[in-house]
Amino acid sequence: MRTINEHKVNPANDKLTIEVLDEPGAGGANHVYQVRGYHAKEADETAVVIRFQDGPIAEAGVNGLTQEVLLAIVADRLRSFQAGQYACRENALALTKVEEAMHWLHSRTRARMLRGVEGTHKV
Repeated sequence: MRTINEHKVNPANDKLTIEVLDEPGAGGANHVYQVRGYHAKEADETAVVIRFQDGPIAEAGVNGLTQEVLLAIVADRLRSFQAGQYACRENALALTKVEEAMHWLHSRTRARMLRGVEGTHKV
């Protein structure tokens, strides 16, 4: 198991632990992460497991999240902050970079679709 610490910058993040729970897959990336160290108000949960898509959808079906899903959630939160009392330059810049990341991931997917390799392990 590997621990990720690059999120630690303030007391809230310092209390959260991110653990990688699996070995890298065929593409070199991990698929299962766990975040611990919080207590949800509405439930007794103290950890959340994030499972990413593992394998081509044509072969494995939809079995996890994508980077795009998590980026969409982050973008929505940043847009909400920007529409309210917490609007600031830093949030605007972060939102721009998240939107840029989404652009490049979508661009990669469209290019793979045009080449007929989307949903496969082919490059």
